[in-house]
Amino acid sequence: MELRHLRYFLAVAESGHITRAAERLGIQQPPLSLQIRALETELGTTLFHRHAKGVDLTDAGRELRGEAERLLADFNAVTARMQAFARGERGHLQVGFTSSAAAHAFTPEVLRTCRKQRPDILLSVSENNAAEITEAVAAQRLHCGFLRVPVAQPEGLAFEALLQEESLLAIPVDHRLAEERHRPVLLDELHGERLVLVRRPGAPGLYANLLALCARRNVQVEIAAEVERMMTNVNLVAAGVGLSIVPASIKGSHHDAVVYRAFDPSVNLSAPLTLVYRANDCEGPLGSFIALAKKLARRHMAKSR
Repeated sequence: MELRHLRYFLAVAESGHITRAAERLGIQQPPLSLQIRALETELGTTLFHRHAKGVDLTDAGRELRGEAERLLADFNAVTARMQAFARGERGHLQVGFTSSAAAHAFTPEVLRTCRKQRPDILLSVSENNAAEITEAVAAQRLHCGFLRVPVAQPEGLAFEALLQEESLLAIPVDHRLAEERHRPVLLDELHGERLVLVRRPGAPGLYANLLALCARRNVQVEIAAEVERMMTNVNLVAAGVGLSIVPASIKGSHHDAVVYRAFDPSVNLSAPLTLVYRANDCEGPLGSFIALAKKLARRHMAKSR
């Protein structure tokens, strides 16, 4: 028995006449009669009383009608849900983010807008460092993630730089560099300083460009600590462990203990906001989420011009 047999049966039951049911279904009457006979043979019971004016359901037919309506309703519901999934309107989406990515107003805006525009998408969010988010996306434990600079780029992953943000130097309030807070900081002023870095050892991420620039200009720095999360980084700066660079959206954290200064334009260090996802797995809710993130990013860039 196939779903089409149930549709044929219901059409005859609702019409009370095989010829009218055939017209409704867009098929010929003889093949429809044969299909109904075959269904009765398969079930081992008579479904219709035949008479000159048409057909009436038997007790077995009435029993099957209820079951057939339920099965077809369930099938239609599954079809509708899968079509909604394909359109990116429903499903389960697991999104990760780093603390520095979450600090940017853009990240919660994307999540909030997705919940509003796609209420049938179940959003599960979690925080982690960039390396673990990248690994989780590659291993299909996450659908996508917001981070800054990739610490690794495994094959099959796409890294979409949605926005670029200014990097600032975070300085303990009692440090000498905290005094001229309105003057841009030159790279040479970091010579001999202790830095706190948010990174996995051996994978500099956001700090790769800073360390490379220091090396090119012979600016020697000491790595005082390496931590996994941006807020831990700012906490250590506040405690006087060392200096660090942070995205501008972090400015304001520990405002009594940390001073934030812009770099001289010659330093040219920016902090991107990056969306990572599997390049060949962008259908359904993930596809609509990526499209939404890109749309909102374009809107942010237009406002900043």
